[in-house]
Amino acid sequence: MFKHTAAALLATAAAFSGTALPATAAPQEETATAPAVVLGTPQDQAHAHNDYEHDRPLLDALEHGFTSVEADVWLVDGELLVAHDREDVEAGVTLESLYLDPLTELVKGNGRSVYPGWDGEFQLLIDIKSEGEATYAAIEEELAEHRQILTRYTHGETKTGPVAAVISGNRPLETMQSAQQRFGFYDGRASDLDSGVSADLMPLVSNNWTQLFTWQGVGPMPEAERTRLQEYVATAHEQGFRVRFWATPDQAGAARDAVWTELYDAGVDHINTDDLAGLEEFLAARG
Repeated sequence: MFKHTAAALLATAAAFSGTALPATAAPQEETATAPAVVLGTPQDQAHAHNDYEHDRPLLDALEHGFTSVEADVWLVDGELLVAHDREDVEAGVTLESLYLDPLTELVKGNGRSVYPGWDGEFQLLIDIKSEGEATYAAIEEELAEHRQILTRYTHGETKTGPVAAVISGNRPLETMQSAQQRFGFYDGRASDLDSGVSADLMPLVSNNWTQLFTWQGVGPMPEAERTRLQEYVATAHEQGFRVRFWATPDQAGAARDAVWTELYDAGVDHINTDDLAGLEEFLAARG
């Protein structure tokens, strides 16, 4: 696992103090204090699983055109620390320093968009690893400090911003349902498809691929499973939900490409990967 250092965090901050450039522009000469951020072509279906484990959290995903990133958070002594496991947390490696502050600076420089000229909504998937209620309360406080870039729910109406924060993991459903105002949105599961929950609360439905499908990309996808996938996506879309699966094959090769092709063809909204370059290439080849 990549271990963040103070130098890495300073590099991230410095990158966003420079000029954000589209991939088609020539990058500015980098300096030790303010390297340029060269943004890739945005790919609506590209989701960076455990984004914080890359050498440059958020930055690497942006340079490959990803429009959704995942951060696991632990509430430790009042700080929202980013790490997969509790024993790996480090002071200062926070949700704010790795994601909220850089995204805020980026949106300021790009005309109210994460990518220049892109009218999409960038998804920050926040996976709560510690106790749900206290961690969610801390997340809401921190999101409120970055309200100028965030999609929000206010008294029955969702107002779209450049960045949407979706809460996964130990998310407190009843607390989120009862809130009249919030910045966090609920990441549902397959069992929530017919629950009657509104897309104003649950814009995303995620599920472990292996709980619903047996096919792992070897040989043709069984027709019954292909039909089930297509019906699942159609049902979600009819209710205004986006779809994501985790635990899909992610080792480069024919099996992964076969699964990604079925996900793409079925209209799955977020294809989950650790291989940023691999998914960028796959999606770019499909236009």
